[in-house]
Amino acid sequence: MRKKLSVAAVVLVMLAAFCQTAFGAEIMHGPEIGANISLVFVIPFVGMLLCIAICPLVIPHQWEKWRWLFVLVWSLLFLIPFAMAYNVPTMVDQLLESMIGDYLTFIILLFGLFCVAGNICLEGDLAGTPKTNLVLLLIGTILASWIGTTGASMVMIRPILRANAWRSKCVHTVVFFIFLVSNIGGALTPIGDPPLLMGFMRGVPFTWTMVHMLPVMALNIVILLALYFVLDNRAYKKDLAAGRAPHSAGGAKLRLTGAHNIIFMLVIVAAVILSGVLPGMPMFQNEAGEVLNIHIFGSVHLTYPNIIELVMILAAAALSFKTTKKEVREKNNFTWGAIEEVAVLFIGIFITMIPALLFLKAHGADLGLTHPWQMFWCTGMLSSFLDNTPTYLVFMTTAGALGETVGVATTVGTIAVPLLLAVSCGAVFMGANTYIGNAPNFMVKSIADENGVKMPSFFGYMAWSLSCLIPVFLIDTLIFFL
Repeated sequence: MRKKLSVAAVVLVMLAAFCQTAFGAEIMHGPEIGANISLVFVIPFVGMLLCIAICPLVIPHQWEKWRWLFVLVWSLLFLIPFAMAYNVPTMVDQLLESMIGDYLTFIILLFGLFCVAGNICLEGDLAGTPKTNLVLLLIGTILASWIGTTGASMVMIRPILRANAWRSKCVHTVVFFIFLVSNIGGALTPIGDPPLLMGFMRGVPFTWTMVHMLPVMALNIVILLALYFVLDNRAYKKDLAAGRAPHSAGGAKLRLTGAHNIIFMLVIVAAVILSGVLPGMPMFQNEAGEVLNIHIFGSVHLTYPNIIELVMILAAAALSFKTTKKEVREKNNFTWGAIEEVAVLFIGIFITMIPALLFLKAHGADLGLTHPWQMFWCTGMLSSFLDNTPTYLVFMTTAGALGETVGVATTVGTIAVPLLLAVSCGAVFMGANTYIGNAPNFMVKSIADENGVKMPSFFGYMAWSLSCLIPVFLIDTLIFFL
């Protein structure tokens, strides 16, 4: 895997250098492309999503072995026609913008959290009863706002899987874990979910989310935990009736092995916060007020704050492995399969969704969205399938362009509080609607599969989200967004 990624990186750099010298065509930029781009270019993105949804059901073994080839084919089916339509340098510029500007930070953050969390093992008498599971879900949900949805997911998923190893029916527990810990729990602070961090970087006060999103988040948590408890209690009684019982007889104390890795987890959280704070400091800006950076190609730059963030994350991951015994990872059933699957699939998603984002950024202000409920559902539905960070930025910018005079003053304009609340909730909450709505979703699914929990298919999971989440979001709409 590392060899494939290294070769891909070298090829991209060589391609960029070659295109800049060999092709004299002028590079076209995002707004210019998005204004007239055909939605035909979105077909590879749709094909990529359909492969993720259908192939594991129809050709599971071939998909497991050759998914990187599917990613490559769909990526090329977008990149080659795009280069023919707009010229090669423009294609390379957009590709590198997606890979370096978005994917690089995304995958290194996931990698760092995956590594550090894999070196933390919570052991003891954790029998997966409905009450125990409820408490673990609540703890994970609260943690998500302070160490991020990915960090909380990676720390808490293995203890929950161990606690429920004796159960025959625990798929619902992992599904609700994704709903709550991997998504809704990240709503209280900019640390919790990347869209909120982008809002913080553009002037939304750090405590704004804590004050305004808490009532919506609390209502959703109460409803979902109540629903979960009913479902889990029913499944628990069926397991007991079938003669199943917890492996532990009780009496053992909880023990946290690899606790020193919490320091490395905090280092990663600090790196994320710094990535939002440092760009605004004079020492990281030039005379024109631009953030200091390294020029890569065309309009693609890697800023110094981003470099500091990436170095801190990779250093934390390396030190975590160096200072933790291998036995801890063995207790966690740690493998590289989950992060490898996410790295491969999401590189295809990030590449093929380029035209969809270009179109949205160019036409977002023309969609006629002026009411909170419209912002909530449009942001949410797109965040279910696209990366929720750029989707959040598109609709935040749209809200900022409406000419409001009272509300939250940001770098994209003054935004009315109900509109900003709707965009924020839509981006954070509705990432739970699909496996690809938020990165931790797919990682949790992969880890559960590796530990013997046969998770629902892409559409099977959507059946859960449609039946459990959409009614909750309708309640949100009636109470908060009308």
